[in-house]
Amino acid sequence: MPFPTVRGARAFALALLGATILSPAGAALADGAFNRIATFPVYETLPDGVDRKTETSAEIISASKDGNTLIFTDSPSNALVFVDASQADAPKSLGRVALGGEPTSVSVAAGVALVGVNTSKSYVEPSGNLSVVTIDGHEIAARCDVKGQPDSVAVSPDGKYVAIAIENERDEDLNDGVIPQMPAGHLAVFDLDGNGMPTNCDAVRIVDMTGLADIAPSDPEPEFVSINADNIAVVTLQENNHIALVDLAAGKVTAHFSAGTSSADAIPTEKARSSDGTGSIKDVPREPDAVAWIDENRFVTANEGDYKGGSRGFTIFDTTGAILFDSGADLEHMAMRHGHYPAKRAHKKGAEPEGVTVGTFGGETYIFVSAERANFAAVYRDTGAAPEFVQFLPTNVGPEGSLALPQRDLFVVANEVDSAEDNVRAAVGLYRFGSDTPAYPTILSDKDPKTGAPIGWGALSGMAADPQSPGKVFAVSDSFYDAARIFTLDVSSSPVHITSYVDLHGGTAKHYDLEGIALRDAGGFWLASEGHPKKELAHLLIQAAADGTVIREIPLPEALTAQAERFSLEGVSEFTVDGKPRVVVAVQREWGDDPKDLTKLGIFDPEAEAWTFVRYPLDAPKDGGWVGLSEITHLDGQRFLVIERDNKGGPDAAIKQLALIDLSTVTPKPFGEDLPTVEKRVIMDLLPAMQSGHGWTPDKVEGLAVTADNRLLAVTDNDGVDDASGETMFLDLGTVDTAGW
Repeated sequence: MPFPTVRGARAFALALLGATILSPAGAALADGAFNRIATFPVYETLPDGVDRKTETSAEIISASKDGNTLIFTDSPSNALVFVDASQADAPKSLGRVALGGEPTSVSVAAGVALVGVNTSKSYVEPSGNLSVVTIDGHEIAARCDVKGQPDSVAVSPDGKYVAIAIENERDEDLNDGVIPQMPAGHLAVFDLDGNGMPTNCDAVRIVDMTGLADIAPSDPEPEFVSINADNIAVVTLQENNHIALVDLAAGKVTAHFSAGTSSADAIPTEKARSSDGTGSIKDVPREPDAVAWIDENRFVTANEGDYKGGSRGFTIFDTTGAILFDSGADLEHMAMRHGHYPAKRAHKKGAEPEGVTVGTFGGETYIFVSAERANFAAVYRDTGAAPEFVQFLPTNVGPEGSLALPQRDLFVVANEVDSAEDNVRAAVGLYRFGSDTPAYPTILSDKDPKTGAPIGWGALSGMAADPQSPGKVFAVSDSFYDAARIFTLDVSSSPVHITSYVDLHGGTAKHYDLEGIALRDAGGFWLASEGHPKKELAHLLIQAAADGTVIREIPLPEALTAQAERFSLEGVSEFTVDGKPRVVVAVQREWGDDPKDLTKLGIFDPEAEAWTFVRYPLDAPKDGGWVGLSEITHLDGQRFLVIERDNKGGPDAAIKQLALIDLSTVTPKPFGEDLPTVEKRVIMDLLPAMQSGHGWTPDKVEGLAVTADNRLLAVTDNDGVDDASGETMFLDLGTVDTAGW
C-alpha cells in the first residue's frame, strides 16, 4: 500500500486512541467516558496589545448556572476572567475584570460571581473582601469586608448563603513556618438574596474556629469550604489537620474532628530522580486541602499536605468523622503506571492531590481527584462504599481548580502553572462525558516484580522494534532519571504496555543520557547517549548486552567533539553496507563547524572502528525557535526515516515531520573533509496525530519504530513531568508498505 497521507495517519492514530480499553482498575466504562475536547490558553484572554508572554494563571473555576460561561481567578493579573464555553470545543474570551487585589476563589450565585479578594498588607495585617461581580455586565456591584485574608469561597446549593474560608495564612519564613501565628482565621458567612447579593454586606457573620484542633488550637487556618443541601458547611483546617462542620443558618460549629493520619507502601520517597516504588510513608498527617460533599452525610478530602503532612491520597469521611475509605498508595501508583510520576517531588509530597469535585453524570455520581504535581484527574464512581476507579484524565501543568457541569456533560479543569520561557502555559481543559471509550492513556506499565508497584517510567526518548516479534518494541528514557533504562513494550495491546526493563550498568560514566536505541543484529543493543559539555557528559555510541551490561563506549572523533554543542546525539540505527554492519547516529542540531540549518549524521564502522559523516538539511524554523532531529530508524538497504521537529509546543507547534533519506546516494567522509549533504523527502506531517488529543501539543516527538509487521509507531517525550504535563502520546501511524516508497 502507499504511504498514508496526513489524513490517513491521523485516522490511524485516532483508531488506536479509540480502541476498546478497559480502565486500569478493570472496570468497564459502560456509562460513558470523559474525553478532552479543548485546551484553552489563559493568555488568549489578555487584552489586545498585552504581550502574550505575560504571566497568567487559571486557579479556581466556576460557571454561570447554564454552564455556558466559565469564570476563573487569575491571581498574577489580579483579575477575574470570563470565557464563552457555549461551544465547548472552541471556547473564547469574554473579557476580564480588574479586582484591585489578588483573587483567591470564586463561586456563582444567580447572576453574579462571588470572588474572594486578598488585600492584605502583611501576614500580621490580613484583609480582604468578597467582591460581587455581575456575570452579564462584568461590573463590581459590591465589596463586602470579610475581616481577614480569604481563601476558598462556596455558595450553598439553594443560593441562600456564601461561606468564605478566612485563612489568615502563616508566614513560612517565620519560625520555619510553625504555627500558631496570629491572627487566627475564621469562617465568614453572608446571607444572599434571590439575585445573589449579600444582604449583610456591611455586617459579615463570623464563625469562630479557635479551640477546635489539637494542633495550634489558637490559630485555626481554614483552607477550603463546601456546602451540602442541608446548608452544612464542611471546612478543612489544613495546617491544623482538622475538619469542622458548620450550620450556616445558625452560624455555629456543630461537629469537628482530626483529619487523622494515613500510610502508603511501595511508593517513591527518595531524594533522587527515580519513580520506583521502593519507599513508604507511615502515619503521616493528612492535612487536607480541597473538600467536597458526596451527599448529605459523606464528604471527600484531597490530602495535599502543607505543614508537616500530606498523605498523597484522598479520604471519604462521614459527618461523625468516621473514615469510610482512604486511597492509600492508589494515586501514587496511578501516577507511576501512567508515566505521570513527578520524580523530583518523591521525597516531598509526591503526586500531591489538591483538588476534588463531585458530579452526577449518566445517573452515576463521580468523584474527581486532581493531582497538582502529577498533572491528572482521577475519576472514581461512587458506590456508597469503596469508590471504583474508572478513568485517568491528563491535564495541563498544575491542576488547581475543577468543576463538574452535568447539565452540559462537561468536566472542567483550571491549570495554574504558567511560564512562557519554559513553554508551559496556564490553560483551562474541557472534557465531555459520553464517549464510548477513553482516548487516554495510550501507554501503561505493568507491575514491577522488584517492588510490587507499577514500573516507574517517563521521558521516553527513543524506540526500536524487535525484527522477530511484531508485538515487541524497546524504548529508552533520557537523563531526567538517575538510571539509564531500557524498557520492553508490548505493542500488540491497546493501550501499549511496558512489561519489563533493564538498567544500563558496567560503563565508565556516572550518568548517561540515552536518546536512541537500535537492536544489534549480532545481539544486544546500540545506544546513543547525548553529551553535554557543561555537565561533563560525553557524546557516546554504546554497545550493550541484552541485560544492560555496557560492552563498549565509542566516542566521537576528538576534533569533532571540540565543535560540540549541548544538542547532541538523537537516535541510532544499524544497517549493512556490502554485508558489513554499520551504525548511524543523528546529531540533533548544528555544531560549531556546521553551516546554518545543516546538521550531521555520523556513520560508524564497528570493524574498522572509524567514523564518517554526511550533512542533513534542516527546515528553517517558523516564527522563532529551532528545528532539529529526534530519531533515525532503518527501513531497508540504506534508507532511513528521520524525525525532524521544532522545539515549540501548544498552538505554536509548527514542524513535527517524518523525512525519508537514502545514504546510498552519498559518500560519507571523515570529519575534516568536505561533507556531502543527503537529500530528504518529507513524507508525513505528525502534527494532526499529535493534536488529536485536544491537549497541549507536545514539543518533543522522539521515538520511532517500524515493527516486524510494518506498523509505524511514534512516541512523545514527557520530560519526566518536569515543567511538563507528563502526558505521553503513543501514536500508531498505520501499516505501511516500505517497498512502495
